[in-house]
Amino acid sequence: MEFLREKLKLFSGWVGEGNSWIVEIFVIVFLTLLAAWFLQRFIDRLARRAEGTANPWDDALVGAIEAPGRVLVWLLGLSVAAGIAGEQTGVSIFDYVAEFREVGVILVLAWFAVRFVRNAEENLRDPRYTSKPVDVTTVRAIGKLVRISILITAAMVVMQKLGYSISGVLAFGGIGGLAVGFAAKDLLANFFGGLMIYLDRPFAVGDWIRSPDKEIEGTVEDIGWRLTRIRTFDKRPLYIPNATFTQISVENPSRMLNRRIYETIGVRYDDAAAIPGIISSVKEMLKQHPEIDTQQTLIVNFNAFAASSLDFFIYTFTKTTDWIRYHEIKQDVLLRVLQIIDEHGASCAFPTRTVHMPDNLRLETIQAAGVRE
Repeated sequence: MEFLREKLKLFSGWVGEGNSWIVEIFVIVFLTLLAAWFLQRFIDRLARRAEGTANPWDDALVGAIEAPGRVLVWLLGLSVAAGIAGEQTGVSIFDYVAEFREVGVILVLAWFAVRFVRNAEENLRDPRYTSKPVDVTTVRAIGKLVRISILITAAMVVMQKLGYSISGVLAFGGIGGLAVGFAAKDLLANFFGGLMIYLDRPFAVGDWIRSPDKEIEGTVEDIGWRLTRIRTFDKRPLYIPNATFTQISVENPSRMLNRRIYETIGVRYDDAAAIPGIISSVKEMLKQHPEIDTQQTLIVNFNAFAASSLDFFIYTFTKTTDWIRYHEIKQDVLLRVLQIIDEHGASCAFPTRTVHMPDNLRLETIQAAGVRE
């Protein structure tokens, strides 16, 4: 900057001592405009080269540097021009140009860092940039932590530049931390609840969860530092404070390995002789079924003498965990069971009641009916 100003003073000598500083300001603004134009051209070239690669980091860097880079160029150029104007005019407001420039540079660098972290977070969640799936919850958690760290660090550096004692601020934070903790205990409980979710990872964004303790069931859409947003199956948003998850049991059906078919089927008492053959055929059918996981528990057994039927049960698991596909497989299995029962000359039972009457009571009933006739 000093070299540039010496050259500008040499040039302004040709114009005249009285208006030399105006020429200096004009030239500085012009050079700033030129530097901003060259920077934009350079960023455009970087962007074209970054588009040709599948690297998430170079795209994040190019996207983050564009706006802060332009602001930084104009900040430096205009601050130099303002400094010259302050020296010539003596206006007191220009005495703060140096501090304004230093604070502005810090804020611009923090802005660039935050944009870079946000862009990198979005790129890492984009399947175009990653060959292997990335845990969305972990990426979001790390991104939020890094952005908060950048903002806190930038704020402390700015305060130091403005003459505030950082040690005093930290001491105040230690003394006031207890009072703040009591006043915002629910907020802190939710914060640490969200932190436990990020560390333990009982569920992630996109998982279907439910709780046997609370009326909570749906798909996780977002895990924040205070709230977790769940979309219920009737498409309503459900907002749950994170502290709730430290006190309840959470079931995560999205991480199941199989889905279970557990059905009880009743056969008529008149078809008792066909029960062994039916059970054997149903078990063989399940073993040969392409959608049944035979590596898991597979049971078909006579189970109970029910009021109107002889009951046997089916206990097996499907290979798929998809809800819709599971019901299609279950339907196919039950239809095949009906077909097997029919092939053995038997029928499924339904609730019936048989009334047994003694012979003498039956004769009296018939005679009474004859008299009436």
